[in-house]
Amino acid sequence: MGTIITITGQQTAVDTSSWSPIAIEIYELKKNSAVTYPYQSVQHLRFEMTLRAAMIAAADALSNSGLRFADFDKAQCNEQLWNLTDQGGFQIKDNSTPAEGIRDIFANGSKYATECSTATVIVIYKGVLDSIRETDFNRLFSGLLLYDWHIDDNLRLTTQTGSNNSYPGDILYFNNPDFSPDTPVWRGENVVKIGDDSYYGHPFGIVPATTIISGLNENRRPGSNQLAYLMDNVTHPGYLYLSQFAPDLRSVIFARIGLHNFIK
Repeated sequence: MGTIITITGQQTAVDTSSWSPIAIEIYELKKNSAVTYPYQSVQHLRFEMTLRAAMIAAADALSNSGLRFADFDKAQCNEQLWNLTDQGGFQIKDNSTPAEGIRDIFANGSKYATECSTATVIVIYKGVLDSIRETDFNRLFSGLLLYDWHIDDNLRLTTQTGSNNSYPGDILYFNNPDFSPDTPVWRGENVVKIGDDSYYGHPFGIVPATTIISGLNENRRPGSNQLAYLMDNVTHPGYLYLSQFAPDLRSVIFARIGLHNFIK
């Protein structure tokens, strides 16, 4: 039987009736796992589930946006809002806001082309944008640059080991250790976990692990017998830090029922 989620060190039941179905599903997965997950407040807990759900929605939207696949030397962007850097990154223009720039990628995906790492970072930023106040998003990520894993420190990305304990909304990586030197862009694939065996990776879309591994294996050096595989690293944003910028800061109703706390 799993360990109930704790808040401030106490086993705590949480009313999830007002949460989205995806947020509830992720909460139940974590609650029923064999691992104890501590949270500092119900706001911290709810924000994590909200952001995870928002990243899943962003991954689905980006996979249907028309975003094209290209290495950095062939990257493209909508230059009404972004400047294309010499390295193939997207630098937000002074007369645009980061929020406008991120939304435009989803609205006009065919005007953009990039590789998997930048696409994954775009999903993270869109999830955060949809989970915090827009004024805070624009302030935290002013001068936004989208380029590989050159991310803003305010995302507070954390990487840990244990992909067997990963959940929807986590960032994982399929490694292709014997990639062909002719196609270095296929050295691996950054993905967003969507479900038990469902991942978003650009340009694959939302697919099972076997599809990604097969695609990477097709781009190995001649004679290689070392297959692509899912690495054990799990990356996620700093939920606690970002939760202070969530728009819903209503007071929490707290009551003690028997030996347990009840939070709504």
